[in-house]
Amino acid sequence: MACPRVLGSKSESGALACAKATPVPGDFLHNRASFNPQRTPMSELLNKLEWRYACKKMDPAKAVPQDKVDRIIEAARLAPTSSGLQPFEIIVVTNSAVREQLKTAARGQAQITDGSHLLVFAAWDNYTADRINMMFDLTNAQRGGTNEGWENYRQMLLKNYPARTPEVNFEHAARQAYIGLGASLIAAAFEEVDATPMEGFDPKAVDEILGLSARGLRSVVIVPLGYRAAEGDWLANLKKVRRPTAQFVTEVK
Repeated sequence: MACPRVLGSKSESGALACAKATPVPGDFLHNRASFNPQRTPMSELLNKLEWRYACKKMDPAKAVPQDKVDRIIEAARLAPTSSGLQPFEIIVVTNSAVREQLKTAARGQAQITDGSHLLVFAAWDNYTADRINMMFDLTNAQRGGTNEGWENYRQMLLKNYPARTPEVNFEHAARQAYIGLGASLIAAAFEEVDATPMEGFDPKAVDEILGLSARGLRSVVIVPLGYRAAEGDWLANLKKVRRPTAQFVTEVK
């Protein structure tokens, strides 16, 4: 296999560049300013993931275009979930007054109002027969039919999920929401939109402000979308630090 040239400088010989390139893929994650691998679809994505960080100060004068927001949300909608139940929703908040209330519930984190959009990931508060049947019926309608194995699987879920406690079911649904969150964060990086996931908020207050309880939902994580400010963000120019791949990945062969 040809050795990639992206990790060695142009002045290095191919052998030296190859020696530096091959051992640990994760070792090419340097600071956001210098990272620039040879452009391929995957290296471009990695480049943008290296660019992203949890922006601490957003520019209130810059709004994220709606088409970018739509694609970021679509990534979450297309994300995998357990049994395909998709047990969470996204509330998109642009109303300034509501975002001010939500900022108060989130310990005054300014990105909530300085960004142009706030995504609230809200999970089902419980698995019910109606919710399970809704997703199975939707799947059958979209696919134009069903089969015995699929219907047996429906019955298995109907037997087991509603029998669990609401808290167990909410925690399971919340984990699915985090899968969607991950997809949205990657999509936001791809779109070069800053997205700062936050758990530091009062979920009961957020649920009350947005009327989530009446909809059978509970807030899990919130994500302001915007653009980093030119000044005032202490994190912006710091090197991204991650454990080396050798300390992060264990291979069982």
